[in-house]
Amino acid sequence: MRYIALLFVFFFLSFAPAQRPPGGLKLALLKYNGGGDWYAVVDALQNFAKFCNDNLGTNFDTEYATVDVGSPDIFNHPFLFMTGHGNIVLSDADAENLRTYLMGGGFLFVDDDYGMEPYFKVAAKKLFPDRELVELPFEHPIYRQKYEFKKGLPKIHEHDGKPPRGYGIFHEGRLVLFFGVESNISDGWESREVHRTPEELRQQSLRMGANIVQFAFKQ
Repeated sequence: MRYIALLFVFFFLSFAPAQRPPGGLKLALLKYNGGGDWYAVVDALQNFAKFCNDNLGTNFDTEYATVDVGSPDIFNHPFLFMTGHGNIVLSDADAENLRTYLMGGGFLFVDDDYGMEPYFKVAAKKLFPDRELVELPFEHPIYRQKYEFKKGLPKIHEHDGKPPRGYGIFHEGRLVLFFGVESNISDGWESREVHRTPEELRQQSLRMGANIVQFAFKQ
């Protein structure tokens, strides 16, 4: 049933916009244990879904879902989003569930909202003990979809003066997980009332996010 749900999701997205049934699919915010603030977004995903619909021709519902990392509900969503500032703890069952989802066709975008990196690296090792998070070169096609980012992830929110970096985990040649650090692109997805991100940076953040979605569905 899990694989059938994922196959339906990707089949659905393969339709041209005029052929898609009404309603749309929901992006999903991933809820995890450990005390980290997995809920550290306000209206970022709603704004992001609308941007993708307007600029990529997707048919996302602008209201997102919240799914627990250990729940079979993750298989109803083709694109999971994970963020936060702190600790992440995956149980064995959580890791198995998310690993099965990713190996079965799902995609996870993780945006470090500052302070998440060391904890996520531990979680990623539990998720895929035999794989490494590898830094994607600036030439990687994820940075060259509808929008071109010659220097990789854009810098949206400054913390330590470090350059933004994008890492990935691959399964059978397919990128199943993309992890952005020192970028905070989801800060730029929030409304101006939430984050006073300059409009130029806000557009960069939305465009980079759209690239991630586009690459995830066409690779």
